[in-house]
Amino acid sequence: MPPAAQPAPAHLVHVAVSTPAHSTVGDLLSYASPTPLPPGTLVRVPLGTREVLGVVWDEPATPIALPAGMAPRAVAGVLAGIAPLDAAWRALVAFTARYYQRALGEVALAALPPQLRELTPEQMARRMRRPASLPPLPQAGEGGGEGGGPAPPHPKPLPQGGEGAAAVHLSAEQADAAAQVDANPGPFLLFGSTGSGKTEVYMHCVARALAASPQAQALVMVPEINLTPQLEARFVQRFAPLYGAGAVVSLHSGMTHPQRLKSWLAAHQGAARIVLGTRMAVFASLPGLALIVVDEEHDASYKQQEGARYSARDLAVWRGREQAAKVILGSATPSLESWHASSPEVGRYQRLAMPSRIGAGELPRLRLVDMGQQPRGAVFAPPLVAAITERVQQGEQCLVLLNRRGFAPVLHCHACGWKSDCPHCSAHQVFHKTDRTLRCHHCGFAQRVPRACPGCGNPDIAPVGRGTEQLEEQLAQLLRNVITPERRAARVARIDADTTKHKGALEEQLAQVHAGEVDVLVGTQMVAKGHDFRRITLVAAVQPDGALFSSDFRAPERLFALLMQAAGRAGRDARYVASQDSRPEMWLQTWHPDHALYAALRRHDYPAFATQQLTERREAGMPPFAYQALVRADARSQETAQAFLQAAADAARAAPLPGLDHVFIFPPVPLAVQRVANVERAQMLLESPSRAALQRFLAAWQPLLHTERSRHKGLVRWLVDVDPQAV
Repeated sequence: MPPAAQPAPAHLVHVAVSTPAHSTVGDLLSYASPTPLPPGTLVRVPLGTREVLGVVWDEPATPIALPAGMAPRAVAGVLAGIAPLDAAWRALVAFTARYYQRALGEVALAALPPQLRELTPEQMARRMRRPASLPPLPQAGEGGGEGGGPAPPHPKPLPQGGEGAAAVHLSAEQADAAAQVDANPGPFLLFGSTGSGKTEVYMHCVARALAASPQAQALVMVPEINLTPQLEARFVQRFAPLYGAGAVVSLHSGMTHPQRLKSWLAAHQGAARIVLGTRMAVFASLPGLALIVVDEEHDASYKQQEGARYSARDLAVWRGREQAAKVILGSATPSLESWHASSPEVGRYQRLAMPSRIGAGELPRLRLVDMGQQPRGAVFAPPLVAAITERVQQGEQCLVLLNRRGFAPVLHCHACGWKSDCPHCSAHQVFHKTDRTLRCHHCGFAQRVPRACPGCGNPDIAPVGRGTEQLEEQLAQLLRNVITPERRAARVARIDADTTKHKGALEEQLAQVHAGEVDVLVGTQMVAKGHDFRRITLVAAVQPDGALFSSDFRAPERLFALLMQAAGRAGRDARYVASQDSRPEMWLQTWHPDHALYAALRRHDYPAFATQQLTERREAGMPPFAYQALVRADARSQETAQAFLQAAADAARAAPLPGLDHVFIFPPVPLAVQRVANVERAQMLLESPSRAALQRFLAAWQPLLHTERSRHKGLVRWLVDVDPQAV
């Protein structure tokens, strides 16, 4: 009788899974597999009573020892048909988790499409068999693509300039910048004024990168979802004739789960040559990555504010270095960190300047309106109203900027002092006149506007302050008798988070602006950057002064960037401006017309502004001359939140932890908005002149933070924010 067949010995694999934030579960869990699985393989594994997606990881440096008598649980299934995530992607995830003090599995799984985390191996196999699971591509020349998918097609021969038949002629400044990118390793800071043609340089560099290799891929990032449609249209128009209709894909949270999975698979398998996306796209699996572009690199939207609080801009630079991909950071108002890094004395980035607008267009003239000299209580200064009226009568468009939505920030009773405070937050409920509601923009609580003051019964409760709704209403009233050259009444429209919350609403409203159906557009910062409005010749900022005296040291930088970006929406089409025989303008209503920030803005002199700000930061020892981290605690009471933070600081000093000598720990304080959704919030700032010392300290501090959490029962959560954008 033949001997009984023995079961094959199980192979131990180490898997990254998403565990609860700040749990004591290790980064990697061990499972048994009947066959060896290469690192990067996607698997379904049991975790507690659930079955979850995991990523097989590299063998840890220190072997994981299982407790005596415990056998590893078996891998439930492998997602066949998907090539393992490569070593470069795993290195990016590992660095992100380590630098931003989060669990490895949390970062790894958050970087994958949501639908991928939900599908079983059987469901995934059926999906991979669908003919339309990948974007259509022309037939490949020869060989197979990575991961079993079709190989990227060899590009058609490029005409002179390397950008396809639809390419436009580069200006001297554009050509010089593109040549510098071609000839040098970078990273590059493309400092180009608004309207200087930075996008055309991006497209030229993408074309060069893709033409160099049939496997090459490019990642182009924008700060906000609403900027992706127009960018995608330009890239498809340029590159679809060369590489096929499916060679350009988008990745952002506004897509449906199936759409995101489709785009991710196309990028992972090499079928997509160009990926356009927001900050989440920095984690896209791109095995052939050759170029990364970060447009509007200064924008705070590149910093994630939930979960792992990573900076997509900084990760893009790190990823480019690790994968030998060129990186271009572009902006008309670079972040001070990037500007400093591109200075001659630092030299980490190569600065490329494009100061001129395309087509001999001129930058808008800044006109400061001293509100102290205007009629009391005026929302719009009479000279500004006259200027807007003149532009509309000539058939031109205007943009009015106020970075506050709603009708008014608060309702107030002058009899008893009642204000429309949120019952769940230490903030006011904003009055929205359109639907007669009071809404908290922090927790989302909403209620109907009361007929009388809840405190004293006074029926005369009035709005205080202004929002975009109020500006839209007042402008419509002021322009009610203004007639356009088409012999119709002037039209005022508003674009903000309230008017664009329904799917497709933003695209529809932007199309109306581009078609000339809107004469005056009122909006928040979401319309002040990136959009190419061809007929806008006047931009007005109504209430910008608040940021001049903010406690946030980054507030002046953000204000200058916002105003300069907004000004850049005016006069972008030089031929149209010339045909109208008018000069583009930006009007700025202020109570402080002599402020140095406005003086630099009047000259469009970002270098002077940056020099002044960096001098102040150097003297104060603030970023980029120091490195910061915030530890935030949310608790049922403010006392508990601050007690946890103070105990954690005391434990760090008592240890003492490595790097402590170079880290200054500030006392815990409440956040500016102290209570949100009935949860009290406090934070503690850490600062160090050494990034390495701060990182050593934070890594060693993690066990103590876990220990202190168990001692403070009212604590809801805590988090570490490395390189915070708001302090």
